[in-house]
Amino acid sequence: MFAYLVRRLLATIPVMGVVALFVFSLLYIAPGDPAAVIAGDFATAQQIALIHQKLGLDEPFFVRFGHWLWAVLHGDLGISIFTNLPVTQLIGQRLEPTLALTLTTLVVTIVFAVPLGVIAAWKAGTWIDRLVMIVAVAGFSLPAFVLAYLLILAFSIKLDLLPVQGYVSFRDGFLPFIEHLILPSITLGLVYGALIARFTRASMLEVLSQDYIRTAQAKGLANDQVLLRHALKNAAVPIATVIGIGIALLISGVIVTETVFAIPGIGRLTVDAILRRDYPIIQGVVLLFSAAYVLVNLLVDVSYTLLDPRVRY
Repeated sequence: MFAYLVRRLLATIPVMGVVALFVFSLLYIAPGDPAAVIAGDFATAQQIALIHQKLGLDEPFFVRFGHWLWAVLHGDLGISIFTNLPVTQLIGQRLEPTLALTLTTLVVTIVFAVPLGVIAAWKAGTWIDRLVMIVAVAGFSLPAFVLAYLLILAFSIKLDLLPVQGYVSFRDGFLPFIEHLILPSITLGLVYGALIARFTRASMLEVLSQDYIRTAQAKGLANDQVLLRHALKNAAVPIATVIGIGIALLISGVIVTETVFAIPGIGRLTVDAILRRDYPIIQGVVLLFSAAYVLVNLLVDVSYTLLDPRVRY
């Protein structure tokens, strides 16, 4: 296992190298002159030249990339153009709301989506199965921002049960913390949960058709034993795979959800940086999200050995 982890960690180096090259290239592949966009419509040539110098755009591409990569390896993601603060500091200030939203969505979604997928497979062809799949298809098809506004209209404006927007740290009270995360978590979790539920159902249907499941049923084992001990255990690996793949949906959904609910997280920071063409922040956030996705995939691969004893590295 240790040798496998070392190999996988080494394999992430070229992947992150390609990601870093793409992230840095955002300055150059963006339409128009980044310095002119940042300076504004009424900037003089001298002001544009100063921005060129500040961003290093007057240096050769690979020279500038080498300087930037060396700084990144030392934990320096650059300085924000508009706030003049370190990007690492800005990300650190916004990290808690994003982590709170992501973790609560992940836990709640898995707790509800996996059992729904199992029940749909067990009751395949019945009204329960059709109802679960209708909800799953609707959740996967409905844009996140539309669902967010519908939830705000129903639970915040009409019923006045939950706050419309904002974020309260858990240090300021657990109940306000949860209240501000309920609607964003439902919005973000419905799309993610729909993917997990549909894939869980498909994996369970395949496992339930195997001979050893029929043998277990013929022995008179209880339904819960057949489902949990035999079927779900053998379907766990593909389910874990789609949970890991779905993290990409979760990351992209965070940006939309935080914007709609005015949550001061990394997603909102990204939107503000894009609108202001603050390239150092955009580069830092994209690099952070990419590293998180690579790490999640590594953890999913490692989890295979825990879910299925036949898997060995």
